[in-house]
Amino acid sequence: MSTKKKPTTPKQHQNSTDATRGEPLAERAQQRRAELATALEKIPPEQIRARNDIELALATVDGLLTGDASHLTDATAADISRWLELNKHLAEQASKAPRRA
Repeated sequence: MSTKKKPTTPKQHQNSTDATRGEPLAERAQQRRAELATALEKIPPEQIRARNDIELALATVDGLLTGDASHLTDATAADISRWLELNKHLAEQASKAPRRA
């Protein structure tokens, strides 16, 4: 008798960018910015690449979130939307799969 393991489906992770769809763009960006700032604090200094990626994302969104957040221009709204999409998986950590014996 063979014992086949059921194929496992990847665990779905819903990030804040997807979870906040429908809310105003500026609020979504501010929430994601806060998450990235928190993640940056937790990354050790020797992980230069990860830190640089997050620092660049934070600097980019800071430039986009100047001015009246409730009345975004079309160009700024498009840039924020693009930023959210490009950075929605930044700082995510894949859960470690259990090692096979």
